[in-house]
Amino acid sequence: MKKLLFGLMAALFVALIAGCSSDSESEGNGEEASESKDQTITFGVTPWTSTVPPTEIASLVLEDMGYTVEHTDADVGSVFMGLSRGDIDVFMDSWFPMHKVHLDKFSDSVEDTAVSYPEAETGWVVPKYMEDINSMEDLKGKEDLFDNKMYGIEEGASATKESKEMIEEYGLDIEHVASSEGGMLAQAQRLMSQEEPVIFFGWRPHTMFNKYDIKVLKNDKGFFETSSVHVVTNKDLKENAPEAYEFLSNWSISIDDVEEMIVKIEEEDQDPKEVAREWIESNQDKIDEMTGK
Repeated sequence: MKKLLFGLMAALFVALIAGCSSDSESEGNGEEASESKDQTITFGVTPWTSTVPPTEIASLVLEDMGYTVEHTDADVGSVFMGLSRGDIDVFMDSWFPMHKVHLDKFSDSVEDTAVSYPEAETGWVVPKYMEDINSMEDLKGKEDLFDNKMYGIEEGASATKESKEMIEEYGLDIEHVASSEGGMLAQAQRLMSQEEPVIFFGWRPHTMFNKYDIKVLKNDKGFFETSSVHVVTNKDLKENAPEAYEFLSNWSISIDDVEEMIVKIEEEDQDPKEVAREWIESNQDKIDEMTGK
């Protein structure tokens, strides 16, 4: 009887050891599979529709790589300030040469890391039914048609500064009315629905070029050059999170893809994360190339 009891106890002991070993191995495998990193990557997010798709895609990819991701909402000037201090690590929607002034100011701590997409058109726009207004010169002497107002985005934006400089350079009797992107478009849409004259700030990628029949005014003084959109990062990111930096330094996306996603988010009211995940799943080869897999 004693031998039987001893044998049962020995068997239970072996089973217990094996179970613990199995649990430890399973937990170890789980940790290895997730490759969780004790690092947080913070994205600066401006109040522009063009910022959302690339930020959501990059955030999901970095989360899949094991990073914790946070978003900080701010105007572009504050985003660059945050990048310079290290409070923000990444900004996916920097427009060059428009934002070069910010990069030059913080060149010791902020890096131009990748070109997201080139040839993004930007400038003052009017409805196409204004057939006689095709350039900045055409506005001279006709400012009262527009109630002497041009509608733009927020006060801290580089585009606002450039618009004010353009008003002065062309000698226009026009007031720049700063607002949020949504406020600007609401005012423009209200006037266009009545086929009234209106000038406002426009850029691609944006649903406005899908939704409205508008044109960019030409100018011969070098304002609002065709832009390229860049990824900028805090310079410490390369050392602090090299895998994240490698991915971001290889980042690129087409302007058409961004515009298509903006339509889904803004016009079709789809969830931004779901739209971003759909793009990732449809472009896995490109993601693998950017992450170095």
